[in-house]
Amino acid sequence: MDFYYAPRGSGCRTVIMVAKALGLELNKKQLRLSEGEHLRPEFLKLNPQHTIPTLVDNGFAIWESRAIAIYLVEKYGKDDSLYPKDPQKRALINQRLFFDLGTLYDSFKRYYYPFVRTGQFGTADDFKKVEAAFEFLNIFLEGQNHVACSQFTLADIAILSSVSTFDIVEFDISKYINVDRWYAKAKKYTPGWEENWEGLQQLKTVYEDQKAAAK
Repeated sequence: MDFYYAPRGSGCRTVIMVAKALGLELNKKQLRLSEGEHLRPEFLKLNPQHTIPTLVDNGFAIWESRAIAIYLVEKYGKDDSLYPKDPQKRALINQRLFFDLGTLYDSFKRYYYPFVRTGQFGTADDFKKVEAAFEFLNIFLEGQNHVACSQFTLADIAILSSVSTFDIVEFDISKYINVDRWYAKAKKYTPGWEENWEGLQQLKTVYEDQKAAAK
């Protein structure tokens, strides 16, 4: 399976951890977005939206990290533990995945990405959305060991990727007791955590460089 990615991307790191949990080997093809490698004709044939991550499995191309994660589990999972077939469990996992896409990671993108790119953070309202997202996640984790259901699932992996991204930009996760507790444990038992953290160091370097330039 060819996997087009960038190490510091949250969605890319999600897929890497899911593949690790499934015992799959990905043929990793790193794209340098700054050089426009995602806009080359050969890549556009695979993914007209020219986004990463993109997976190509025996000629079948799929993108959007959560869609890739679900595909991998449904095709290659030895069981359904990461994405149970039970409709209610699956609905809960899907809700958390959509929460990650549209609320949690979206809040990072709106507030922190402008700083990474330009040295200017998003607005005060954007930061309030970050805090609101963590407040919701804190509620989801009240009395729970996992973000969905009573077991480790795709939802834990996707949200771990996002929460760890906030970690390297010095957002105070400790204010959210349930999230902090879950995060400390998830780092220890999630397959592929080390590679996730390694990828984040690239983003952290860019963030630190921008901080230094802003002084």
